[in-house]
Amino acid sequence: MRILYSFLTRISYLFLWIAQFFSKKMKLFVSGRTQVFEKLSQHITSEDKTIWFHCASLGEFEQGLPIMETVKKEFPDHKIVVSFFSPSGYEVKKNATVADVVVYLPLDTVSNAKKFINAIHPSLVLFVKYEFWPNYLSELKKRNIPTLLISGLFREGQVFFKGHGSFMRKALKSFDHIFVQDKTSEELLKHINITNVTVSGDTRFDRVSHQIEQDNSLDFISTFKGNSLCIVCGSTWPEDEAVLLNYLNEASENVRFIVAPHNIDNSKIEQFRKKLKHASVLYSEKEGKNLADYSVFIIDTIGLLTKIYSYADIAYVGGAMGKTGLHNILEPATFGVPIVIGSHFENFPEAKRLQQLAGLYAVDSAAECSEILNKLVTNSSFREKTGMIAGHFVNSNTGATNITLEYINKLNRNGLI
Repeated sequence: MRILYSFLTRISYLFLWIAQFFSKKMKLFVSGRTQVFEKLSQHITSEDKTIWFHCASLGEFEQGLPIMETVKKEFPDHKIVVSFFSPSGYEVKKNATVADVVVYLPLDTVSNAKKFINAIHPSLVLFVKYEFWPNYLSELKKRNIPTLLISGLFREGQVFFKGHGSFMRKALKSFDHIFVQDKTSEELLKHINITNVTVSGDTRFDRVSHQIEQDNSLDFISTFKGNSLCIVCGSTWPEDEAVLLNYLNEASENVRFIVAPHNIDNSKIEQFRKKLKHASVLYSEKEGKNLADYSVFIIDTIGLLTKIYSYADIAYVGGAMGKTGLHNILEPATFGVPIVIGSHFENFPEAKRLQQLAGLYAVDSAAECSEILNKLVTNSSFREKTGMIAGHFVNSNTGATNITLEYINKLNRNGLI
């Protein structure tokens, strides 16, 4: 099975190589991997001690960041290597200061696994949440390098729990320890005889809980908002914008909207602007304009959304109106902001839990979206109570980082790192 898997991996690279001529993202995916080993040789020597974190994309990086930051402080004599599978993670975080070197992960072939692990010779490896690469995990196991999965989340429909999933189950058993977000994940793993598991919770709670202590001020957002009530629509996709549009156009002048699209696509942004009845302004064109004159502020850049949520009275978080996946609801929740999302969030336990607590509301149509937003806007006691529930939800679920670090420190005391 491993031979077949490796063969299919090589074949897939051929299709990816062809796809780069038709997709900017695929071009980054392919070209970025041509420089990996050269970059590693420039930053990692044979004498260096390293700790390697692997993240699928940007969301997993943010999930792993609290542990990265803590490990960096606890192990100052180790270099931190961060690898990404996806361009959407690497291109945003390639200069992240928490890491000594950030690279793409070469495709999961036997030769790549051996070459990559030789290049970084890690003392400890941490995979964040998802991605289980059999050849890498097998090679790490052979070398007895401690390998952990952190903030893992498992669902019954995954291949590990199917009759034909023995190959991937074997890869999963290569981890020395698995830290999962919930009891459901722990129980699923027990059913396939994996018991080296700890329910630690989700490290994203630790990440966002610290955000409220940071300087989140943005003068241009203050100017735009003024004394108005502000609805922040974060990480939106066209499907989200379609259900928001009616309310944006019908809302009174004393409600301000900030829209931060997930993908910065100028043509799609312009198409959206043309449908707006209220005056809108882009972040990229804000200089020299009186932002207080506009009702809709479109953020056509990245890296500002977390701070912008601190100005929100209400947040709509995108991704769950379509099939792209719900974005981070914890970022607005930590500021005590009531949250509205689309209805497709089956694989996001934090959203389910917050909905059960009445700190989050899900909608599946423009009419439902307008109804709940209008209630949150016009009923201040309902808005404040909903936001208070969201803030408490974050505060009461922190601690995953410390649980994981205790295990890492135990490995260190035993001379395994």
